[in-house]
Amino acid sequence: MPHHVPLIATMVAAIVLAFVFGALAHRLRLSPLVGYLLAGVAIGPFTPGFVGDMQLASQLAEIGVILLMFGVGLHFSLDDLMKVRAIAVPGAVVQIAIATAMGWALASFLGWNLAAGLVFGLALSVASTVVLLRALEQLNLFRTERGRIAIGWLIVEDLAMVLALVLLPPVSRMLESGGGLDGEVLLSLAWTLGKVALFVALMLVGGRRIVPWVLERIARTGSRELFTLCVLALALGIAYGSATLFSVSFALGAFFAGMVLNESDLSHRAAEQTLPLQDAFAVLFFVSVGMLFDPSVLTRSPWAVLATLAIILLGKSAAAFGLVLLFRYPLRTAVTVAVSLAQIGEFSFILVALGMQLGILPEEGQGLILAGALLSITANPLLFAAVQRLFPDEAEPLPPADTAPELRDYQALSGHVIIVGHGRVGRYVTQALQAEDRPLVVIDLQRERVKGLQAAGVRAVYGNANAAGILERAGVQGASLLLVTVPDALEGGGVVQQARSVNPSVAIAARAHSDEAVELLDRTGADAVFMGEREIARRMIDYAGRAAGDGDGDGADEAGVLATT
Repeated sequence: MPHHVPLIATMVAAIVLAFVFGALAHRLRLSPLVGYLLAGVAIGPFTPGFVGDMQLASQLAEIGVILLMFGVGLHFSLDDLMKVRAIAVPGAVVQIAIATAMGWALASFLGWNLAAGLVFGLALSVASTVVLLRALEQLNLFRTERGRIAIGWLIVEDLAMVLALVLLPPVSRMLESGGGLDGEVLLSLAWTLGKVALFVALMLVGGRRIVPWVLERIARTGSRELFTLCVLALALGIAYGSATLFSVSFALGAFFAGMVLNESDLSHRAAEQTLPLQDAFAVLFFVSVGMLFDPSVLTRSPWAVLATLAIILLGKSAAAFGLVLLFRYPLRTAVTVAVSLAQIGEFSFILVALGMQLGILPEEGQGLILAGALLSITANPLLFAAVQRLFPDEAEPLPPADTAPELRDYQALSGHVIIVGHGRVGRYVTQALQAEDRPLVVIDLQRERVKGLQAAGVRAVYGNANAAGILERAGVQGASLLLVTVPDALEGGGVVQQARSVNPSVAIAARAHSDEAVELLDRTGADAVFMGEREIARRMIDYAGRAAGDGDGDGADEAGVLATT
């Protein structure tokens, strides 16, 4: 391999093998994260063959951490957390304490010091948000009560780990010095917390105004490239600036960048535009973690690996199970939350990396945590499948309309029109149908749009029309017409297919932007597909014919009307 292209070689090997192993894992009904980690093992220094550049991989992993945490912040919803705060906050805090204590006990048994035991226990206490969200989405549990509790629980865990990342350096220095709270340690801790508090205050006070303002101004340019670059510049710039100026982690800076960006109505578009890059670097992050894993730990310390896995799968899950039952929730909710926590992921890896960087965690600890992650992520889909078999016929009750307006249910309607998407096209269609007093329901992904529509008396459902149950909430089974106004043909095709499977007789019209999109939507079952360029050409041809025939100016008036619409 040419010596001057280690970055290209490492990235190509990582992405190609991640694709191969990820596809195999998906085929075996395992989480693709397992495949990504195995791809890292394959190009790591502990296996034969090509070895990637570890230093470059670690820097790519840092970008992956920034984008992962930016995504967590971008989807962080204080409203969602507040709905389940009564159980999620105390439950997560107590569960973290119990799991950390179990990890510390195992570390003490292995002869590690207090600081190493603390890092090890914290790494075992926090589950992967990525793994959980994918599992809930695949099993259609995302909008159920138990799904919301699990998500809220992990949001609290994520926030606790963000705080742990900030406090770990000064606390580790205190523990390494013998546990004494001398003046130097207290001053260091106070200085660190002060800088973090200043950063948080600046982001919450200034960032919440400046970041959305900048994003909205760039969006007005109409340039997709500039918008994407703006989002990335904000994410990477705030993360790097926070580390340089305030000495906080890239992870914390990126998390707050996403959280303040979530204040903007353009947050959904920002997430959509940056998702491919976020996914790519997240994959590189998991690959880089796999490169650190030494498979020999499975034979060198098998009992320690089993004990670590027992804490992940049994210990902290049992604690969560008992806590949920203590709050008098149903058995199926307790089991679902327990299984949701029976794995570890991205925050565990970030804590391990910080522990190794600070010289706290021994290499054996890194190997045990990575082994626990690989095995628990592999087992998690199997555990969720077992939960589904245990409770196959138990449906979650729908939340009351007055407590969750975005989840209102219109299944009793019939003969109405469903409009998917309330962007520029969807707004015009909605206004025209309202003028005709046609009964309608709007489905949109922007929470604020939905709340605004409902406040104006328009029936509206918040969510992705492709997600299970959303079309049913809009009453597609009794609808007479479905209008798909979203510009993405793949998304539109999925909506058409789902609607057709529920209500074969519903008339469906969809929007397209290319000949290929027209063909796709035709194949999926749309009765009519409208492509902007074709419709403009037809109207221009009609106008040209009328103008050539009469020349009385009516055509010019119509052109003016068309130009404004």
